[in-house]
Amino acid sequence: MLSGHIKRARLIYNPTSGREEIKRRLPDLLQRLERGGIETSCHATSGEGDATLAAAEAVERGYDLIIAAGGDGTLHEVINGMSEKENRPPLGILPLGTTNDFARALGIPRNWEYACDLIIEGYTRPIDVGLANQRYFINIAGGGSLTELTYEVPSKLKTMIGQLAYYMKGLEKMTRLRPTELRIQARGHEEIHEEIMLFLICNSNSVAGFEKLAPDAQLDDGMFDVVILRKCNLPEFIRIATMALRGEHLNDSHIVHLRTDHLQITTPDYVQLNLDGEYGGTLPCTFSMLPSHLNIFVDESGASSYR
Repeated sequence: MLSGHIKRARLIYNPTSGREEIKRRLPDLLQRLERGGIETSCHATSGEGDATLAAAEAVERGYDLIIAAGGDGTLHEVINGMSEKENRPPLGILPLGTTNDFARALGIPRNWEYACDLIIEGYTRPIDVGLANQRYFINIAGGGSLTELTYEVPSKLKTMIGQLAYYMKGLEKMTRLRPTELRIQARGHEEIHEEIMLFLICNSNSVAGFEKLAPDAQLDDGMFDVVILRKCNLPEFIRIATMALRGEHLNDSHIVHLRTDHLQITTPDYVQLNLDGEYGGTLPCTFSMLPSHLNIFVDESGASSYR
């Protein structure tokens, strides 16, 4: 449990998150934190980028900790507001969104009471953060037509049917998959210059709700796990996707898997970037790893899980 004087926390939450539980549970949540020695003030986000501004302000005002309540989108904005600052307080996560890949990777419980208790207990773990040009990401960066799914799916549809919305959109896009010419220069590896279907730059093993796309990725090893899908036809893509669900895809000839802490990707084409499920600009881009950049509240015993 957090010791000493009362801790001041800033809770940043998305009132339109996929799970409306936070609005209904907010008084109970604040009471639970207060009983644990955490005096919490709230900020309800009002639009895109607002959580980033709120997090940056919380750091500047010297809060002892920041709590992000919502899904991966809210978390992405919060870490962008925190990561550019020097004196970064620890970050608590309440995974109340439609997708919570990062919380899943860290074993932070979906149950808000248990997630609050992790914050109250006060144990933190240093976590790597990725930098893509001037934007930060904590879980994954990607490019290619399939990686555009997360910001193409309407928020109302995500709220109604959750993760299934992404799969529905994926089926719709599969017939339009096209390769893109990329030049990838990764530190410690030979240059790759060929047609690519998609690339994923992973900080954790939890990607798009699956835990085996980058099975060996670690949040604190100072390295990206990069998964690249070479040019293939639709039947080959379906075969590889099926293998990926079982974690058996990395040895396929269409897959390039490498580990690095720095890479540059350029293209003559128009390629959008996906950062933690959000639009992240376009290529070209330089990706750099920032080791142990944020401290996240987690279960000290490692026994808790997302489920």
